[in-house]
Amino acid sequence: MAIAGYDSCPDWAPAFGYIGAASCMILANFGSAWGTWKAGLGVCKMGIDYPKGVIKNIVPIVMAGVLGIYGLIVAVILTQAIRPPASGGYTSYSMYNGYAHMAAGLCCGISCLAAGGTIGVIGDAGVQAFGLKASGGKRAWAEGSDGDGDVGVGGNSEAANAEAANKLYVGLLIMLIFSEALALYGLIVALILSQHTYVCEGAE
Repeated sequence: MAIAGYDSCPDWAPAFGYIGAASCMILANFGSAWGTWKAGLGVCKMGIDYPKGVIKNIVPIVMAGVLGIYGLIVAVILTQAIRPPASGGYTSYSMYNGYAHMAAGLCCGISCLAAGGTIGVIGDAGVQAFGLKASGGKRAWAEGSDGDGDVGVGGNSEAANAEAANKLYVGLLIMLIFSEALALYGLIVALILSQHTYVCEGAE
């Protein structure tokens, strides 16, 4: 005996929606933590040799933290779209909705995971290279100062070192922006997928 609407809206259909919301939040937070971890290590290492550059190079950590917000936005939208069962025990939440919401969650979550890894690796290498360039190869802890000396290794002045470091910093920012864009692409597609709905009217 077939029940009308059961094939399209089974009682287990909301499980796919919750899987999508949970995977989105978990993967996005994992990517955010990964990027913060890698970039944070680079900032700490750079701060030993060039303490003045710590605040300026905190950008990769901020960009990695934003990835968790992307996951939060999509997860909240997906959970609010999941309908509870009706009084008769039937659900109006269809398999179509479940598949669409699971795809949206995975799209945003995996995109944030990839972006977090990219931001972390680029941030780790980039900030250390910036510190090395700006300090002219000197080490503040070895000099017994805060990195305010006038001459670096090879006789380069601090002004020349700063100019070269700023050029490197611009390239670092561009790479970080395009890395963050990967997560933004996933967020946009996830929002579009979350709007695709099919409701079993007879089950309400």
